[in-house]
Amino acid sequence: MKLLPLLPPLPRLPGPRMSSALLGATALELAVLVGHLIVYPFGLTPERRPPHPRPTRPAHTGAHGPDGGETAPRATTTRGEAAPHAATALPLAADDDAPPVVLLHGFIDNRSAFVVLRRALTRHGRRHLESLNYSPLTRDIRAAADLLGLHVEEICARTGHSRVDIVGHSLGGLIARYYVQRLGGDRRVRTLVTLGTPHGGTAVAPGAGIHPIVRQMRGGSSVIEELRTPARDCRTRFVSFWSELDQVMVPVETACVDHPDLDAVNVRVTGIGHLALPVHPTVAAAILEALDAPEAGEDTATATGSSTGATSAA
Repeated sequence: MKLLPLLPPLPRLPGPRMSSALLGATALELAVLVGHLIVYPFGLTPERRPPHPRPTRPAHTGAHGPDGGETAPRATTTRGEAAPHAATALPLAADDDAPPVVLLHGFIDNRSAFVVLRRALTRHGRRHLESLNYSPLTRDIRAAADLLGLHVEEICARTGHSRVDIVGHSLGGLIARYYVQRLGGDRRVRTLVTLGTPHGGTAVAPGAGIHPIVRQMRGGSSVIEELRTPARDCRTRFVSFWSELDQVMVPVETACVDHPDLDAVNVRVTGIGHLALPVHPTVAAAILEALDAPEAGEDTATATGSSTGATSAA
């Protein structure tokens, strides 16, 4: 079993009864919902990214960049020729070594869902943050994952990094997992953090008869079954946060990554529900711990066999 180091605990609600915990979590969900409705309009438009020369890293003699992946295709075209304006690229500063973090929201949401988490990442020194919006009219997780791949390639080309980290809430985590596991995205994604994502499919799927992408989140869908297929040599590490009070995940354990081929840690969260996962400060601190954790190749210990494990935030 693999444990996430130094995971900060969530404070327990007073009283041992689940009814009081559920009441408190529901009140918090309503508060989060009201706050989110206020900021929602500000996230409808895509982020503005000022044009600037693409930063590059100093030359390395090895085949792998300092953030663990393949050397980024900086200053080269798709055929490998030297780019004509490579000399104008700016070098990356020392504090830019951390991979960019891509934030991917859930169903019928937008980038405003990550206002609090984005602020926490910025305070922690993460300079390359990308909040992506996908259309609520998107009808297929596979198509959304393919579009995510295009965004990731553009981010790598623009920042000079060879890999990124992704944080996905709910459906956003499922889109990112499909990209990593089925479309070769493990070449680009170092760490995938999911928050309340229906990895095993959920029985609660409001609007399933209307929206096809909601049907794909149900247990037994073709997308969920594809994610059960072998994923040998997948290079991405997974950290999934799930809560026993998440009323959208039925059963709640469906938000865990359960796959023998994947390097996964499942983090149990207590006392909060589905909407609070991206905004709770203790969850944000645990996400930072996950993103800062060294990759398997950087650890002194050598892991053998399946590395799917579980830990708890309480």
